[in-house]
Amino acid sequence: MSISLIGKSIGESVTLKLNETAAILRDKGDPVIHLGGGEPKSKAPLDALVAASGLLNSGELRYAPADGIPALKQAIIRYTEDYYGRVVEPENVMASGGAKQAIMVALQAILNPQEEVIFPAPYWVSYPEMARLCGAVPVPVYAEDGSFCPRIQDIEQKVGSYSKAVIINSPNNPSGVMYPEQFIADIVEFCEKRDLYLIMDDIYHRLVFDGKKAANCWEYAKNKTETSKLIIVNGVSKQYAMTGFRIGWSVANKKLTEVMTNIQGHQTSGPSVLLQRAAVGALNGLQTGVDALRTTLQNNRNVLVDRLNSFEGVRVVKPDGTFYCFADFSTYDKDSTRLAKRILDKVMVVTVPGIEFGMEGYLRISFCGTIKGITEGVERMKWVLDPNAPNELFIGTRKLVRDWN
Repeated sequence: MSISLIGKSIGESVTLKLNETAAILRDKGDPVIHLGGGEPKSKAPLDALVAASGLLNSGELRYAPADGIPALKQAIIRYTEDYYGRVVEPENVMASGGAKQAIMVALQAILNPQEEVIFPAPYWVSYPEMARLCGAVPVPVYAEDGSFCPRIQDIEQKVGSYSKAVIINSPNNPSGVMYPEQFIADIVEFCEKRDLYLIMDDIYHRLVFDGKKAANCWEYAKNKTETSKLIIVNGVSKQYAMTGFRIGWSVANKKLTEVMTNIQGHQTSGPSVLLQRAAVGALNGLQTGVDALRTTLQNNRNVLVDRLNSFEGVRVVKPDGTFYCFADFSTYDKDSTRLAKRILDKVMVVTVPGIEFGMEGYLRISFCGTIKGITEGVERMKWVLDPNAPNELFIGTRKLVRDWN
């Protein structure tokens, strides 16, 4: 069978595969605990559901414009002014089938084959594959001090004549770390000086803990004209717990937005008008659900970090936001894929291997589930890994016996 070079270069999404694995185990009746997931357990806002049901009841579900319905674009314009202090026009906005599609279309619009996309490590699993889908070259950047927070010098050292774009995701998936405000200021200035596109993946920017606030990239932009190469991406999936609605958006200069819209129009047409209406309801409705979700996640984070710190040899950086913790388990096994498989096979706890995010020896552990799931899941993990753990463990009525050292 003949497969394209790009097709051969793309691997499956590990996070989506793990979601599928967890669902299969649950359907079989196995007591699996999913600590690898990336979606909150709270329900979508009532305002979103009412808006969608109103349109559904009308029966008037038609094609949507390729860049989004006017009502959603108006809501995004208002959101951009509220959270970025930036006044934009409808021609600057494109609604898409999730923030993932907005990033993908942006990369397709700006990249030529062999050009480079720069992003800090650890990084979201899809960034390298998105670059490869464009025939471009992904270039991860590792902080020289070994931390999760790069310095502008780390970025500068990786930028060359083929570099075209930088992607920044803060707070970061998988680490939960929020990059310092000075770094955001530096990266905006650097990209403007070097004429690089800067894609700000801000999907978690309202899910920040301890009274902190995500830096506003637009505050540091000197070029606020229609020649700006700053692209801001966001969506309803995380902050409104609307992962299945698949609505995201981009805000960029008008010419780039026009090109992105043309590409999206040929790919998928406009996002579902029904789901766009739901997103309008969420954006324009009461925002108390976002605050409640943030509070829940902060509490869950504290519980998870406390439990992980009880492991001897596990190193944990306390997340500033998102719903992920990226913990160093290399004391137990430097091969994160083997380690994650061992934990899944022995005690049916799903985690994500750190190598998928560019760093070996780590596991990404999600705290967007329940306190019970977090505490029991970590206890199961400890039983697998701690040589001083008791010989037996009960999962429900099932008794497990350690048959390894």
